[in-house]
Amino acid sequence: MSIILSESEAKALCQKVLSYSKADECEINILGEERGNLRYARNEVSTSGSLINQNLQVQSSFGKRVGIATIDEFSDESFEKVVRRSEELARLAPENPEFVSVLEPQTYVKSSGFFESTAGINPDKRADAVAKSLELSRAQNLTAAGFLDNQKGYSAMMNSKGLFAYYPSTSVNFSLTVRTPDGKGSGYIAKGYSDVNKLDTAAATRIAIQKSLGSVEAKALEPGKYTVILEPTAAAVLLENIFFNFDARSADEGRSFLSKPDGKSKIGEKIVDERVNIYSDPTNPDLPASPWAGDGQAIDKINWIEKGVVKNLIYSRFWAQKNNVKPVPTPTNVIMEGGTATMEELIKSTKQGILVTKLWYIREVDPQTLLLTGLTRDGTFYIENGVIKHPIKNFRFNESPVIMLNNLETLGKSERVVSTESNQNYLIPPMKIREFTFSSLSDAV
Repeated sequence: MSIILSESEAKALCQKVLSYSKADECEINILGEERGNLRYARNEVSTSGSLINQNLQVQSSFGKRVGIATIDEFSDESFEKVVRRSEELARLAPENPEFVSVLEPQTYVKSSGFFESTAGINPDKRADAVAKSLELSRAQNLTAAGFLDNQKGYSAMMNSKGLFAYYPSTSVNFSLTVRTPDGKGSGYIAKGYSDVNKLDTAAATRIAIQKSLGSVEAKALEPGKYTVILEPTAAAVLLENIFFNFDARSADEGRSFLSKPDGKSKIGEKIVDERVNIYSDPTNPDLPASPWAGDGQAIDKINWIEKGVVKNLIYSRFWAQKNNVKPVPTPTNVIMEGGTATMEELIKSTKQGILVTKLWYIREVDPQTLLLTGLTRDGTFYIENGVIKHPIKNFRFNESPVIMLNNLETLGKSERVVSTESNQNYLIPPMKIREFTFSSLSDAV
């Protein structure tokens, strides 16, 4: 049996496992994936790897008692064994005060996230893609370190009420750091796609090389508040902290930047600039995603922030029931709408400012205001009168993405980006922000 099951094969397998159940309710989740990667450092390939993974999880419940068991061995004997094990655990478990019954069958939108081009990647194709990158860095006597990772897989679920969901997907991520021989210049690029035909490792490498050569002999600038242009890679690691906190319960319980003193959330309130629109849509062709959440709820297009106003928050089925509202499932992708400006136009329109390639080592300072701290790296540049004047030494920043989106000047065109912190893919625009707070200098490149 192939690791990657078709929809009919996954359905038949779920039905077989479900047939062993003696519980009041039962839910089956299956995952199968094949991954491959190529890692290189100091202009030489260091590792070539592949991973095959399949597992099956059974959740059984008797009343409000729930047990979960997982296996990665697929045989009839194992299937019955894992069902029995989950039932044993359920009988031993205390009652779950937040128990909700499994879902009735759902209707899902069609999302196309599986590309044969990506599914067909083999070690030769990975080697060719990396060779194009290495050729360029070696030719200029620069040192490259990168990682190319591709995945094809599926997830499926079925429960005792007749719900069935299936979603196949592919992805490829490429990241690269290029350093000058003396270690004084560094450039970075990261690209992620569902369709490998969109990945151009040579074009990406040229950008990293340009940043690497351009960041030599960086000058120190006084810390303070500056106008910044955040490339999508830099913006993503800040904005995802907003995305991760779209949870109604933590807002209602006073644990979030979306909490109000009276024990309510900020739904319906304007919290950022009116040009900010953040939404989820599993059918977006540039960022296709599963049309169902982990518990089987159907996911449709939903606005989180519209014209700066909080429109929706995630409500788990338990919390929705408790508050007598409709559940809102956890999204499977997040998109921030962009503007029309190109990166060149953002730079040209800046009298004095700083261009930031990448932010890293992001840590939360205050969850109530979403104040974050971290460092710039791999290409930070001073802009004067619409042109990049010279590279500058890296900074530590202290800034809240909420305050940042209130200080918005211009939005560029959204593009698919890979978060260097969570490895999640988003659609994020480059953005020009005024009064971004840099608190101290950093000696790293």
